[in-house]
Amino acid sequence: QVQLVESGGGLVQAGGSLRLSCAASGSIFSFFSHKMMGWYRQAPGKQRDLVAFITSGGSANYTDSVKGRFGISRDNAKNTVYLQMNSLKPEDSGVYFCNGVPPVLGGDLKTFWGQGTQVTVSS
Repeated sequence: QVQLVESGGGLVQAGGSLRLSCAASGSIFSFFSHKMMGWYRQAPGKQRDLVAFITSGGSANYTDSVKGRFGISRDNAKNTVYLQMNSLKPEDSGVYFCNGVPPVLGGDLKTFWGQGTQVTVSS
């Protein structure tokens, strides 16, 4: 059974920081260290977009809007991926999800998503 458990979100003032964590489990993550992982963001009324991803080799990539402010990392021993978010802006608000890149499929062969973690940045 696939599980993705995101945590670490909250309410923060603009300019503040948060660190998100995501624990991945299930057979599809048996070789977690080989899997490209990413953080996705969904703002209200908008589609879910990939904002950062990290390769199996540890190379990080970011969408332009978060470059220089966000840092993605992974701990393969713990099957966990992190997102350090600094200098937060109100436009960073949304529900953050982690997943494979591309997203993994669940037992029903549909794209699987965890519950996500809410990030709200006040101005």
